Amino acid sequence: MNAESDERDGGVAAATTGPETGGTTDGRELGSRAPQYIQERRTLHLSWQVGVFVVGLAVVIAGIIMLPLPGPGWVVIFGGMAIWATEFVWAQLVMRWTKRKLTEAAQKALDPKVRRRNIVLTTIGLVIIAVLVGIYVWKFGLVMPWKINE
Repeated sequence: MNAESDERDGGVAAATTGPETGGTTDGRELGSRAPQYIQERRTLHLSWQVGVFVVGLAVVIAGIIMLPLPGPGWVVIFGGMAIWATEFVWAQLVMRWTKRKLTEAAQKALDPKVRRRNIVLTTIGLVIIAVLVGIYVWKFGLVMPWKINE
């Protein structure tokens, strides 16, 4: 390390702080979270980014495969996005937007009017299902619609 690179690093760090230039309101900046040793070497940093992208892509593909199959598909997809967010600004912005939307949805779900509406709709749905089951049992008895003995 020489004085020129120290000055340059200090100038870049000072110029890239704050929400208007990519920093976040919680104090974390956008950009690579790779160790400083890796960030200082261009080839090593590019290799690091390729590795993070490949691992994140594998996790996202596994999550997509789990969507129609048994498994926590959406959780795995968001896990892959979190892996990408450790290195790529676009993934950090997507994760920030997703967190904001989830927080808004949680606040909306806690609204008493929305909760009351959801309870009423759930009750109506359960009553309809109970009536349909009652009609089936009244008409056919407790016989299953398929024949297990055959």
